[in-house]
Amino acid sequence: MATHNAQQEGLVVATHGRHCVVETGDGQQRICHPRGKKSQAVVGDRVRWQGAAPGQGEEGTIEKVLERRNLFYRQDEIRTKSFAANIDQVLILIAAEPVFSESQLARALIAAEAAHIQPLIALNKRDLTEPFARAWERLTPYRRMGGAHPYEVLALGLAQADAADRATLQRCLQGKATLVLGPSGSGKSTLINLLVPGAQVQTGEISQALNSGKHTTTATRWYWVDRTSSTALIDSPGFQEFGLHHIAPTQLAACMPDIAAHASDCRFYNCTHLHEPGCGVISAVENTDNADRISANRYKIYSDLFAELSQTRY
Repeated sequence: MATHNAQQEGLVVATHGRHCVVETGDGQQRICHPRGKKSQAVVGDRVRWQGAAPGQGEEGTIEKVLERRNLFYRQDEIRTKSFAANIDQVLILIAAEPVFSESQLARALIAAEAAHIQPLIALNKRDLTEPFARAWERLTPYRRMGGAHPYEVLALGLAQADAADRATLQRCLQGKATLVLGPSGSGKSTLINLLVPGAQVQTGEISQALNSGKHTTTATRWYWVDRTSSTALIDSPGFQEFGLHHIAPTQLAACMPDIAAHASDCRFYNCTHLHEPGCGVISAVENTDNADRISANRYKIYSDLFAELSQTRY
């Protein structure tokens, strides 16, 4: 460990309130506090930190958050919630039961697109045959969505994960830092415990160290799946409410690949895709025989969000 007067670089692997856990290059972890009243560090941040002076305990101070390559966050009318920084992809885990909200799924996908982070969708509980078939059908627009980076939709049965499930997850996660999001009951804990067998123990140790106790679930946590290959999972709560107030309504179409694919076909360059004549998006919604049509549900999500985001600016 560094002496108290020497700064060193580390990775933020957990946050709770104003406290952070910073991991050093040799794998040791130390609780650190921000310098100043508000912590700007989130899980995934690279930071410069400094140890305490002799006799002042083992905790450290974050001196600087290093430049990020991305930040995944949501924003409502009151506050901003940052999930993680410097990540490679977002895995949105939903399940056949309970029935997932397509609006919440779309919001998470839009936030990922806005941050230029590749999203990945996984549908869990394959063993529930009929509910799974219904949910898989609901995901048809996402499974056939094109664009520069088509969405991959995985079919999983995490409760009885077989070799195929493990191989699929390894292929999709290998060498990447992946933020895992999902509503309650989707199987997020099952996924993390499957890939990181000691996850619950790690979480308990961090909770005890941060004195977070029963509030552990409000913390965000980085887990190494394979440190050698830089494969990691980040578990974070906060999927239920997903505000997008940081996105302008005019940016919305570009963050929805199926809408964006037809936006260049509009007669007017500043088309809102809501009512204008000669709109390529509206045409793609109405032309139900077209292979690359826009589903009515997806268009409703777009129009509802456009109205919501327009209201926040006046």
